[in-house]
Amino acid sequence: MIEAAPAVVGYRAYIDLIRPLIRTDRIIQTGMTREVERASAAVDIALSGTDCAIVSSGDPGIYAMAGLVLEICRQRAIPIVARRDDESAQSARGESNAIVVEVVPGIPALCAGAALLGAPLTHDFAAVSLSDLLTPWETIETRLDAAARADFVIALYNPKSKKRHWQLGRARQIVLRHRPPETPVGIVGSAMRADQRVRVTTLDRMDGAEVDMQTTVFIGNARTEVYGDFMITPRGYKDKYDLAPGAASGADGGTATGTKDGTDGGTKGAPVRGAGEREPSA
Repeated sequence: MIEAAPAVVGYRAYIDLIRPLIRTDRIIQTGMTREVERASAAVDIALSGTDCAIVSSGDPGIYAMAGLVLEICRQRAIPIVARRDDESAQSARGESNAIVVEVVPGIPALCAGAALLGAPLTHDFAAVSLSDLLTPWETIETRLDAAARADFVIALYNPKSKKRHWQLGRARQIVLRHRPPETPVGIVGSAMRADQRVRVTTLDRMDGAEVDMQTTVFIGNARTEVYGDFMITPRGYKDKYDLAPGAASGADGGTATGTKDGTDGGTKGAPVRGAGEREPSA
């Protein structure tokens, strides 16, 4: 997608990360807080008849640029159609002279961070951004309190910036109204990048952790626990099934592969290795 794009638009730091993939000289890059400028530039390029890739970190639909691009099109009354396949998109564009928009999914920070921590999001969770640049802090506090009261695992985005330093401490105070101080907390910075940082602590100690805009904070629920290097939020299997040795296939020291189980319609694909096996390096 990026390699084939005749034009690329993005935040300067993200452009630097993907520069080896870019094959065009038509690059528009700007700094922080200039998202509207970038999105508008991408829309204008598309209106001129040139395909354009607008770059976000993580997933473009999660705290990123996809929503802003669509908002700008709606505000400017620009016809848009979804690219779900090439034939339907070209047909719709020919009929309405619309911009064809495709949102390409990515791996959001909460998924990358959760993978590094183990399985903190195996049960219901809520994501809340602590940035009050676009959302009033009163609204953020209301959402935090509701999520904590309802016992959701909470993934916190944007916990701290150069200008914002107190929000994470306030979030901790709000959650402590509903959860004990020893609640497990996972802190992941720059997930899956060369300078990634992973730490497991507790709710009463998380305020002193090293965090920035590239950090995601995972606050466990009432059942979240730490085992070895991993943070685990149980789904509830042990309340319904016998998880003791010999109770399920794969307990003979082999590998239990995922099967469709009916609980969520999906496939459990994580291998479970026997006692004598070593986890391969990744």
